[in-house]
Amino acid sequence: MYTKREKWWGYAFIAPQLLGMIVFSLLPLIFAFALSFMSWDGFGERTFVGLDNYIQQFQDPVFRTALRNTTLYSLLVIPGGIIAALGAALALNKVKGKDFYRMLFFMPVVTSSVSIGVIWMWLLNGDIGLINQLLAMIGIDGPNWLTDQKLVLPSIAALSIWWGLGTNMVIFLAGLQGISRSYYEAADIDGATPWQKFRHITFPLLSPTTFFVAIMIVIASFQVFDQAYVMTQGGPGKASYTLVYHIFDMAFTRTAFGPSTASAMILFAIILIFTLIQFSVSRKWVHYEDGGR
Repeated sequence: MYTKREKWWGYAFIAPQLLGMIVFSLLPLIFAFALSFMSWDGFGERTFVGLDNYIQQFQDPVFRTALRNTTLYSLLVIPGGIIAALGAALALNKVKGKDFYRMLFFMPVVTSSVSIGVIWMWLLNGDIGLINQLLAMIGIDGPNWLTDQKLVLPSIAALSIWWGLGTNMVIFLAGLQGISRSYYEAADIDGATPWQKFRHITFPLLSPTTFFVAIMIVIASFQVFDQAYVMTQGGPGKASYTLVYHIFDMAFTRTAFGPSTASAMILFAIILIFTLIQFSVSRKWVHYEDGGR
């Protein structure tokens, strides 16, 4: 039982964080939600327009293109990011010098998105890029990765998977090291194969970690912006024009803050729905050692 004095000290310690969350997260969210029902260019008076901004967005072919591109990008990055990070973690789990490889994979994470984008612009350049030069050495004529409408989105998705690999791999490694060795020793006694041990021990006990990583990747994939802005400016022909790029474009290029915040609220609703679906479905495949849900 805490005394009244201890409780007040507890409130005092969390007050700065709570105040920061209210000022920098909650209040802007409330303001953006209110602004999504108004017409405003950032300087003049705000006019209430009801649901017009939302209706306008769904009728706007540019918004629909951004929504389609973001969905396709997420379909590439979500499974690709999970499989790549899990595979890397499994490969490094028993390797000597694990800390060195962990640092090596994590280095891109601490590099700025602009720097990463500039480097990959050169790597993926159709004329002088390193990737096409390596392909030319084995007789393959590489495509124009960032100027081909069919390849630009997969190219950006590949960059995002590589960029996020370090963070997700470290999380999976922590999950793998939390699995008791006694399960594998018992499986060895029963003559289980490596695949049987992965299927019946590793994957079920790693499911809480996989669930967490999946949620993080879903949220990040729907918020993709930096890569498309730096590398392609949404092109060619809006083939890499994403939803957050559309929000930025509407707000700071066209100064249409009402439709921009309406798009942001739609994105918020999409991410919330996907997250709730993930929590609902997780009851069927996420397992905890203590039997909890």
